[in-house]
Amino acid sequence: MAVICPTVTATTTDEYRQQIERIAHFTKRIHLDFMDGQLTPTKSPGLDQIWWPAGVTADVHLMFRRPDQTLNVILQHQPHLAIVHAETHGDFQNFADQLHAAGIKVGVALLANTPVSTIQSGLDLIDHVLIFSGDLGRFGGKADLSLLRKITELKHLKPELEIGWDGGINEHNVNALLSGGVDVLNVGGFIQKADDPTSAYAKLEELVTRYK
Repeated sequence: MAVICPTVTATTTDEYRQQIERIAHFTKRIHLDFMDGQLTPTKSPGLDQIWWPAGVTADVHLMFRRPDQTLNVILQHQPHLAIVHAETHGDFQNFADQLHAAGIKVGVALLANTPVSTIQSGLDLIDHVLIFSGDLGRFGGKADLSLLRKITELKHLKPELEIGWDGGINEHNVNALLSGGVDVLNVGGFIQKADDPTSAYAKLEELVTRYK
């Protein structure tokens, strides 16, 4: 069954804490966005500020031009998954090898205009691909369902890949995303901006549970 993964996308330490506290009592898995202000128009608190609630599975999404330079701090914090962008620079093989040696899964995000062929040669190193349909470093993106075609390509190349989706998820498109093969629904504004985040999460969880 697919997983609902609330997202934290903050530009200050106070905002980071508030967003985590908003979801900590119901989430099982959390998606933490960190931005360098170079790949993204916004900048997050530094990676030295990483924390998440005990007992919660944490995925770290590194929107960094040089994500390989974050390796030491990622190894220190031991998230479940570290996601970098296909559009960035650095030694990806060394980055992936060291994460795997530490028991951390490796993910790669594809922006809307980035084809699957960009990462095809490295798929043996990749556990998770994030289909990105949002706005880098901000809540409020739209779910471009035409990007589901990438999932078909990816599953053909590596059927066991875990597929995440980031951008514009709400109660109206969950079924389409699940039908398209999404395993991890990274939900930002629909939960974080809701008057009642618990109810928003529960609404999505019910749709996922009922999906056949």
